[in-house]
Amino acid sequence: MKNIIYNKEKLTEKEIDETVIRVKALIINSKDEILLGYAYKTYQFPGGHLEGKETLEEALKREVREETGIEIDNKNIQPFEKITYYSSNYRDTGLNRKNEIYYYLIKTDEKPNYNNLNLDEREIKGNYELKYISIENIEKVLINSIPDRSINKIIVEEMMEVLNEFKKNYR
Repeated sequence: MKNIIYNKEKLTEKEIDETVIRVKALIINSKDEILLGYAYKTYQFPGGHLEGKETLEEALKREVREETGIEIDNKNIQPFEKITYYSSNYRDTGLNRKNEIYYYLIKTDEKPNYNNLNLDEREIKGNYELKYISIENIEKVLINSIPDRSINKIIVEEMMEVLNEFKKNYR
């Protein structure tokens, strides 16, 4: 599994006030289409934060079920990349944060089940929907989304890193 670390301010572990762990899924079907969530004019890989004492895989299964309605099992889950961000004064909170994002490859032809979604208020308010995008077109779609919201530049940059790793080593 590839491990990428972004630490511009050279923070040490002792300087970290909080650590946030998230999981994200690269869900690909046999047509070479990737399933993405779309809300607030922003594309995202399905995923989210760990809750309680969940393992990474338990959180991944829960998040995929909540955001896509797809039930996955351990045999369909393949970890492939971890990205860690160190941030001083995270979002002007005065706290130094370490964000760890674990990416998993899930190959499945199971279709999203909209009746099984469990979206939060923010996702509902943002008109959350699911979109399949071909691997051939995904970079163009993501790049074209950058002007839609200022945060998209950061999100697309991370998604492109993940897609490049997938194409290079897992396709």
